[in-house]
Amino acid sequence: MGIVSSGAASQEKGRMEVYDFGTFKFHVYYTNDALGDASYIVEGEGGVVTMEQPLFKDNVAEFDAYLARLGKEVVARITDYHVGGTGDNDVVMPAGMRHFTEGKVYGGMMQGFAQAFGDAMVQMPTGKVSEVAFGTTQVYAGITFDFHHGAATDFPAAMIVIGGKVCYTHWTPAMVHVNALQVSSPEAVDAEIHAAEQSLATGAELFAGGHGGAVGRAEAESRLSYLRRLKSLLGECHDAQSLAVALRDAYPDLPGEDGLDALCKALRPTE
Repeated sequence: MGIVSSGAASQEKGRMEVYDFGTFKFHVYYTNDALGDASYIVEGEGGVVTMEQPLFKDNVAEFDAYLARLGKEVVARITDYHVGGTGDNDVVMPAGMRHFTEGKVYGGMMQGFAQAFGDAMVQMPTGKVSEVAFGTTQVYAGITFDFHHGAATDFPAAMIVIGGKVCYTHWTPAMVHVNALQVSSPEAVDAEIHAAEQSLATGAELFAGGHGGAVGRAEAESRLSYLRRLKSLLGECHDAQSLAVALRDAYPDLPGEDGLDALCKALRPTE
């Protein structure tokens, strides 16, 4: 595995990285949007697969232009955790995710985004949705996509292993403090530990997420160690303030400290 190209190139809004696995290439598009989303293109010999297409108009235009320059047929568009700018194109979702995106929780979130960002966002997609069962392997553009359950406390979407080399989850296992949106209870800590163990057990070399882009195996392993340390500290700290102090002491230079107080309040709410 290696990055074959990286940087802004002709991108004005976002940034593209490309990883070459020999039998396929994995394109990572860092949107630099207000939500910190990342989008992906999986390129095979005879076609491409998109994942988590962007939500904001300027990113959609940039992503679509890059996609067109690859000059290959789009054989599938996967919407896993994030509904995006797929327009009237057909999309693939894990079983149950379509119903969830149309429900009050996800629907309310999208309405909130629409109010906050207005015309900067694309319209909701209108294409036909095909669902994929968990525990199955699909082949698109000659590349395998294994659909596994994601973290139990997260959206009902999939951890997807691509070509046996890339493991996609909702949140990139980067070495930053976890977000309160990702982990909002002690049960969620346990769920994320289990999901991290499962992702590493796939033998993947690259770990990607809808938030945070892509990282290597060493960083994913460090993230699992962080989650286990967080669980241990939860057993020692019984209020938000002491938990925040303990996490800062354990990881004094870790990015994401600005969200640490919110995380600890979620994990140790005031009685």
